[in-house]
Amino acid sequence: MPLSERDTSYLKRAMDLAELSRGRTSPNPLVGAVIVRGADVLGEGYHIGPGHDHAEVAAMRDALRGAGVAAGTDLTRADESVRAVLGGATMYVSLEPCCTYGRTPPCTDALIAGGFGRVVVGAIDPSLEVNGTGADLLKGAGIQVELADGEVAHAARRQNDALRKVVTTGLPFVTYKYAMSLDGRVATDSGDSRWISSAESRSRVHQWRAWSDAVMVGVGTQLADDPRLTARDAGCERQPLRVVIDRELRLRRESALVETAGEGPVLAICGSEVAAARRAEVDSWGVETAVVGSGDDGTLDPLAVGRYLVSRDVLAVLLEGGPRLAGAWWAAGLVDKITAFVCPRLFSGEDDRSPLHGVGARLVEDGTELREVTVEQIGSDALVTGYTGGPF
Repeated sequence: MPLSERDTSYLKRAMDLAELSRGRTSPNPLVGAVIVRGADVLGEGYHIGPGHDHAEVAAMRDALRGAGVAAGTDLTRADESVRAVLGGATMYVSLEPCCTYGRTPPCTDALIAGGFGRVVVGAIDPSLEVNGTGADLLKGAGIQVELADGEVAHAARRQNDALRKVVTTGLPFVTYKYAMSLDGRVATDSGDSRWISSAESRSRVHQWRAWSDAVMVGVGTQLADDPRLTARDAGCERQPLRVVIDRELRLRRESALVETAGEGPVLAICGSEVAAARRAEVDSWGVETAVVGSGDDGTLDPLAVGRYLVSRDVLAVLLEGGPRLAGAWWAAGLVDKITAFVCPRLFSGEDDRSPLHGVGARLVEDGTELREVTVEQIGSDALVTGYTGGPF
């Protein structure tokens, strides 16, 4: 049966709670939980990061505190006082409860020990060790389990897009961000691009950086614009990994990335032809280097780069590179989301300054039509957002 409006409302609340930790939980998922009995909300919680309580346990502790019940550190061993508070209640959780031991005990064990009567789940956890097993264990213990459908289920899946893509494909979730003039150019004929977008738009980008595991540019952008790529004025608790795709390792010692290496990690990904001595020199600047294979055209293979980043627990990548790097990742089918700031300026000109370089569609009908498109005004700019597929 479809969930009631009340059920949907509580699930949306759980998802809102999960969002409070965006940018802090990776490689763990965003999860929020709400405990309800009758018309009363007993407790709420969300996962704040690896090593901390999962959302379900955080909500249980919140409910127990509200009831004045002292709970032990391990709620999988709940006693009668705990069950008196939680027994028969409904748990609304944005992602299927885990059923494995990691840094914390399984949430399924805590829910069973607490005597919950019903669990409403926003989305199944795609991880191989869970993927429906958590829900089945709860059902086997006599707990009624219901899975969301429709729009709220779609939103719950979208909330952990990065995790879902990594589990499904072994590749990171990539958002391509760019700003362009109203006539479709990301720079003037001279190459000038600072600043096309408004201050308000640039502030939004800093928030996206804080939420991402990595921010990536190509060496062309790095040499031309000398960006820092740090998340600034965004309440950032950890800086993203700053990645420059630099096949020949042309990174300069005096660059902003090197000068700010102490503010957050910097990774230069180069080709196998780079001499060991050159890599050692760059490493001595406080910049990590890594080697990946080249594609047929001699450029670094986006698939190889993507897999390497996943091996570093990079799930979400904000691609801020220029048209050539973006075009290569687009051609490889690795761009999942577009965030384009369309700005009220016109440059005109003769050079090709479009956001994507590469072999394009011959016919309009062959172009990629984005899904779930939204348009938002930010400052004087229009932010157009859309997905190329999914959710996974």
